[in-house]
Amino acid sequence: MKAISCPRCSSSNPIKSGIVKGRQRYHCKTCRYYFTVFKKGKSTEPYYVIKALQLYLEGVSLREIERLLGISHASVHNWIKKANLQLPPSPSYRPAYKVLSHAELNQFLQDPAILRKAGCMITELGDKFMVIRWERFRK
Repeated sequence: MKAISCPRCSSSNPIKSGIVKGRQRYHCKTCRYYFTVFKKGKSTEPYYVIKALQLYLEGVSLREIERLLGISHASVHNWIKKANLQLPPSPSYRPAYKVLSHAELNQFLQDPAILRKAGCMITELGDKFMVIRWERFRK
């Protein structure tokens, strides 16, 4: 168990001093400060944060990112605001994506006609691969 230390003076000799709203309260013997230890909130692995931001920059919508990664679109939106990201203007292209296994990816790349007239990016998505293609809007 990790030793509790005082947030004010960093002393390592606080004593228990009751429970307030379901949380243990402590009293520091050195500086006479009363404090509670807060639980750390849930956090998402940095891999998924980076992957969500990459997908956003590639033009994938927030709801699609939510479906692909299983992370709330509101969380993705908060990460985007925190990173201060802006989408580059690209009115003539739209992304289309597919999630493929390794064998499906090999078969997909065998046909050169699929990749003609489109930009393509392949990224790892857990144990699968995501192929993002940019196709021109048809007029």
